[in-house]
Amino acid sequence: MIVPLNQVCMGSWACVISVDTDQQMQKRLFDFGLVPGTKVRLAYASPGGHVAAIELRGSVLALRDADLCRIRVQV
Repeated sequence: MIVPLNQVCMGSWACVISVDTDQQMQKRLFDFGLVPGTKVRLAYASPGGHVAAIELRGSVLALRDADLCRIRVQV
């Protein structure tokens, strides 16, 4: 099932299918290793739900919900 990353259950692993952000953000995410084919895990979500931390390639990356919803993953 392909869903936006912000809809993945906490603690679940998923595989990145596409990153549909503006070019500047896409380059930044690609530099962090968030490219199609990468496995990611939703590690933490803020109480307000506006920021979440994802685990990928041994690192943790914090992203806004506005960016998470533009990253499509396969669960």
